[in-house]
Amino acid sequence: MTARSVTHAMFAIERIYPTSPSRVFKAFADPAAKALWFGGPPDWTSTETSMDFRVGGREVNAGGPPGGTLHRFDGLYYDIVENERIVYAYEMHLDGVRISVSLTTIELKPQGGGTKLVLTEQGAFLDGYDDAGAREEGTRELLDALGRSLADAA
Repeated sequence: MTARSVTHAMFAIERIYPTSPSRVFKAFADPAAKALWFGGPPDWTSTETSMDFRVGGREVNAGGPPGGTLHRFDGLYYDIVENERIVYAYEMHLDGVRISVSLTTIELKPQGGGTKLVLTEQGAFLDGYDDAGAREEGTRELLDALGRSLADAA
């Protein structure tokens, strides 16, 4: 039997985007807009994508490198305040093994002519498969991709 463990961690990331809170919110809420920035590297293939953006709705994003490890994000939305806040919990799986469970809050606040985004994640990292440092790095990369997507759409 595998030794079981859990490591709890929290991190917060702030970004300023030179666009309105409604545009940033749409990048999370609209499946086509989210597909432009949320996912793995360009060479990854997608095996499953679904999004029901509403309180109680689910989102699934699964894929990975050809012939490699399958990554799966499986989320549930708990709180949505249009153009202001999104709260969701999600599980991450690698090849069907749950590696973490997290609660994420995204806050959007007008700042100057743009938007201040504050993302706070509280995670339970399971059995040594993942850790908060790697998750924070990956989340920073996703938020950078969001910024590029918003700039491209301008």
